[in-house]
Amino acid sequence: MQNQNSIGFFDSGIGGTSIWKEVHQLLPLENTIFLADSKNAPYGEKSKDEIIYLSQKNTEFLLNKNCKLIVVACNTATTNAIKVLRATYNVPFIGIEPAIKPAALQSNTKTIGILATKGTLSSELFNKTMANFKDTIFVEQIGIGLVDLIEQGKLNSPETHQLLEQFLTPMIEKNIDYLVLGCTHYPYLIPQIEKILPKHIKIIDSGIAVAKQTKNILEQNNISNAYNPNPNHTFYTNGNPTILKQFIPKMVTVISEDF
Repeated sequence: MQNQNSIGFFDSGIGGTSIWKEVHQLLPLENTIFLADSKNAPYGEKSKDEIIYLSQKNTEFLLNKNCKLIVVACNTATTNAIKVLRATYNVPFIGIEPAIKPAALQSNTKTIGILATKGTLSSELFNKTMANFKDTIFVEQIGIGLVDLIEQGKLNSPETHQLLEQFLTPMIEKNIDYLVLGCTHYPYLIPQIEKILPKHIKIIDSGIAVAKQTKNILEQNNISNAYNPNPNHTFYTNGNPTILKQFIPKMVTVISEDF
């Protein structure tokens, strides 16, 4: 039965585990398969063609594992490749975009900071979304180097803190009242970011919205798993499994594989 098949996730490394956690929390009966393409991280510095190629390769890996739905747990892959993926493969896709809309609607200063990768900020989909909010000033910052540091397990390192200060200080000076995290790696930096931002600045990421959308699409397609006493969770990585294990529950299976 298709209902028993897994939800598939892929990301350019461990960042998408922040999305996996939100989906797993909302849908605890679902089996999951996560692909961490750490070998090719970060996607944000690659060309659109490279991002599409890697996204298709990841999708085919997950489809070979009979995944019933695929969460593109990467902002860069979503904004550059999801249109192609939906046109190519006969499976529902859930994408992830920076949460510009809720930030723009709730902002009092009408000035919003966006910390994201180059691939996301330069994408057609991102700029199309941003154009819907002409009365809002968007202070964009490419988080160069942050994904690499997270992939190396250096969340709390002096280098990470120094980069965050360098990226966030100009945003604070421009009077932002919301900071949108436009990369699934970045929620792991929230404790560090909160030490730098004034208390009135709110941080938004896309995790909970993605989990709700995943639930909706499963229900619409009648492929929810309503009974599963022993959910199975498998994580594949072509990077360092020791670092991946720091970000996920101990009960899951981690397989190191060169894909």
